[in-house]
Amino acid sequence: MPRSSSRVKINEKITVASLAAATTLAVLPGCSKGGEMDGVRAPEIVVQSEGQWINSKPLSMKELEGKVVMIDIWDYTCVNCIRTLPYIKSWHERYADAGLVIIGVHAPEFEFAKTKENVQDAVDRFDIKYPVVMDNEFKIWQSYANMYWPRKYLIDEKGYIRYDHVGEGGYTETEREIQKLLAGINPEVDFPEPLPDTSSRAAKGKACYPMTPELYMGYQRGRIGNKEGYKPEKIVDYSEPDTLKDGFVYARGAWYNRDEAMVHARETSEPEDYIGIHYHALEVNAVIKPETDKPYKVWVKHNDDWVREEDAGADIYFASDGRTYLEITEPRMYRIINNSEYGNYELKLYSTSEGFGIYAFTFGSCR
Repeated sequence: MPRSSSRVKINEKITVASLAAATTLAVLPGCSKGGEMDGVRAPEIVVQSEGQWINSKPLSMKELEGKVVMIDIWDYTCVNCIRTLPYIKSWHERYADAGLVIIGVHAPEFEFAKTKENVQDAVDRFDIKYPVVMDNEFKIWQSYANMYWPRKYLIDEKGYIRYDHVGEGGYTETEREIQKLLAGINPEVDFPEPLPDTSSRAAKGKACYPMTPELYMGYQRGRIGNKEGYKPEKIVDYSEPDTLKDGFVYARGAWYNRDEAMVHARETSEPEDYIGIHYHALEVNAVIKPETDKPYKVWVKHNDDWVREEDAGADIYFASDGRTYLEITEPRMYRIINNSEYGNYELKLYSTSEGFGIYAFTFGSCR
């Protein structure tokens, strides 16, 4: 389409280098454009109270007519959601002045993620500037008939859904769809080239491998390999497992069995009780919470030794004696392992604190 000399300048300060550095190079198998809602009028944003909004006054689809709206359903502990954030933040910076409004719909996977202070801390930590609404009752989630974290919907200026994408990936495609809808508002806008999709499986030089599926810890969704099994809402003294099998979680020592988590149930002078897994992947993350609201250390062993520097995730610290550990200060996802080589490994997390609550392990398989 020909463009006149009167153009809207689009912000391009998000660089390819900073984008690539900020995100793990991964995409979920089977995650692609959804399409089920395409052409449907976007449902109104319904929440329990005005206090569930962050970075914005309450917004409605009615007042946003004439704008292009992106609804991004996410959770701050979800690794797949976290990987999408650099792209979403770049779209906000590039296109907000051209008429794009991004609304992050925070649908909590765990009970502690319903607390506004925790979500606000995550919004600050990830440097999110666009509006975020807390969907604690899953009303928005249900109104979009959603089943996934993350999921993105693009809504045109008349309030109709025109694009629907499930999971990670498809970033170049999504940005082109943003540009197409914004051009429908103002054909004179001069758009930059979309940022490259650094997480694409098809990207040159990238490799993705099979990986252990997400492992939950609580008795509602967990798979524990110890012979003692789960005893809901009770403290179980787990004996040392003979072996650790892939796809299960294991415990040694006293652990309180909760619906969403395993919580260390005693204080010890030395780190002797642990949660352990055998896994195949490049990357390991864990959702961990300080249950007593006091910070503590989690000591990390990888293949029964301290974590090598070349395999350490971003949240690993190195003690002067060579031991490796995490500093648990807030409920969030902690990046533990980023293996230099793909393979099968064992990971054990030890703590002396009775505040050690662990909720899930997630994995990454793409380099």
